[in-house]
Amino acid sequence: MTERRVVMVGRMRAELDAALRERYDAVGLDEADPDTAAKAAVAVTSGVWGVRGEHLDRLPGLGAIVNFGVGYDSTDVAEAARRGVAVSNTPDVLTDCVADTAVGLVIDVMRGFSAADRLVRRGDWAAGTMPPLARRVSGSRVGIVGLGRIGLAIAQRLTAFDATIGYHNRRERTDVPYTYAARVLDLARESDVLVLAAAGGESSRHLVDAAVLDALGPDGFLVNVARGSVVDQDALVAALVQGRIAGAGLDVFADEPHVPEALLGRDDVVLLPHIGSATVETRAAMIDLALANVERFLTDGTLVTPVPA
Repeated sequence: MTERRVVMVGRMRAELDAALRERYDAVGLDEADPDTAAKAAVAVTSGVWGVRGEHLDRLPGLGAIVNFGVGYDSTDVAEAARRGVAVSNTPDVLTDCVADTAVGLVIDVMRGFSAADRLVRRGDWAAGTMPPLARRVSGSRVGIVGLGRIGLAIAQRLTAFDATIGYHNRRERTDVPYTYAARVLDLARESDVLVLAAAGGESSRHLVDAAVLDALGPDGFLVNVARGSVVDQDALVAALVQGRIAGAGLDVFADEPHVPEALLGRDDVVLLPHIGSATVETRAAMIDLALANVERFLTDGTLVTPVPA
């Protein structure tokens, strides 16, 4: 390799980092000297880090940003497009595992499994204490915010539970049998559990606010496998503390890895460390697709899975 053409923005998963360094002699942007940065054609990043204007200023020859993950809201796509830089992500390959996580959170938070597990481990059951009665998942009314690939996979899984599915989307879909709600507020009002699978970014920021949580009501549950920014986290904490909703299952947060202190001791909340797609199979597929995007761009200037500008 006579010329480095790939840089990494942010910390990569170890396997991806190793593959990029071995195949393309890639370096981290913070390691790159000005000449290497100027000649870089591809920047590889993740949904945690992203590529923004200050990075693009250091990469004047950049042609593509390859994002490891389906979410790319941490990258300034509009600015990249303005500078003629294409962006890709890794869709589809993580759909099943994220959908599985969403369903797992629905079951866990409604049935109180994690809380019951803690009760047993503390010795409370042996001492004669039983957990409170939980809520039934089968036959429940499920509202899904964002009926894209992941949202649709969630709906299909929960249909097997005889759930009634409603959804809110940017546009109504004509290819699904589910009930459309033009407003998230209306969807929440008609749901026992509201599942968030919307894309992140400014267009969905605080889509779920105090009014939506109040519409969900004291018997309603919230599950979020989308982005922490989709929920007004302060409003969510207040709703839980005040008993204005029944519980929440959260895989994402506003300021990861930091979780509000008020949630840590609550048995009506299930907290996961952003592991929606964290399986051996899915991570391997994501790495393969990210590498395929790098190789395709270096070969012919196109991307396997480009995102719209």
